[in-house]
Amino acid sequence: MDILIIILTAVVIDIIIGELPSIIHPVVLMGGVISNIKKVLHTYNNKLSGIILTATVLIIFLSIFMLLIKASTFNYYLYILISALILSTTFAIKSLINSIVLVKRDIDTDISNAQTSVSYLVSRKTSNFSEKELISAAIETLTENITDSVIAPLIYAFIFGVLGAVFYRVVNTLDAMVGYKNPENINIGWFTAKLDDILNYIPARITGFLVVTASILLKLNWKNAYKIMMRDAKKTPSPNSGYPMAATAGALGIQLIKPGYYQLGDLINPLESETITKTILLTKITIVLFLIISTFLFAIFTWVTIILF
Repeated sequence: MDILIIILTAVVIDIIIGELPSIIHPVVLMGGVISNIKKVLHTYNNKLSGIILTATVLIIFLSIFMLLIKASTFNYYLYILISALILSTTFAIKSLINSIVLVKRDIDTDISNAQTSVSYLVSRKTSNFSEKELISAAIETLTENITDSVIAPLIYAFIFGVLGAVFYRVVNTLDAMVGYKNPENINIGWFTAKLDDILNYIPARITGFLVVTASILLKLNWKNAYKIMMRDAKKTPSPNSGYPMAATAGALGIQLIKPGYYQLGDLINPLESETITKTILLTKITIVLFLIISTFLFAIFTWVTIILF
């Protein structure tokens, strides 16, 4: 049951403290390591370099965190604390939600500030975005990241322990940095992009169904959430990101559009600032549902395993 204690402790740490300072945050360090190794491997610019990049970064960070965890095992409470701190850096509940809260505040007060704040969250040029486009982009970012930033790493923590979550975070960080089909990254990023799609395949679909379930609890249009998810989830370039986004669009009766890429949902209700507030609440309930259900299933599995073996 140690991993359950570690996961719940990590969640509490994240909710209370949030992200570690950038200077010691593993994801920031990953970014630096990835950039340096990429410079060396990019000279070859072939698909083998993509495999080498992914394997090298995984070996470095899995080794570091494994040693840290092993070194703390002489004291049980220190082991739980160190493991929970490491795990808390692989997901981001507080910072994800806070970033969208800040966007909503900017939309309500200064559209130019909102354009700037949204530009930090999406790859699109936002300087000419209208209020509705900013709201759509914020909702898309929040709902897509329920999977990447919360549920996927915690699923791998439940199954494979803290290092399972670290493995996921390394791959996801690599994908965010090099997983693009442009001349610079198409060779060096292909492997990590495929691996990230595989790792997110089941978590994204679980997230979609959790959004539908959360919409029942919030008395939103859960039938439409399910319908739109099944109809529109595959419209996104990613095989995974569309599930939570489409489910959210259906639950709120809104339309999320990324011009030239996808259009999710039907325009039943207008996109307003308050729609972001509703999405934040839906996101919170989705995460709470995941924690309750996964904790229950893990406890049952552990109990059955003890009885049988």
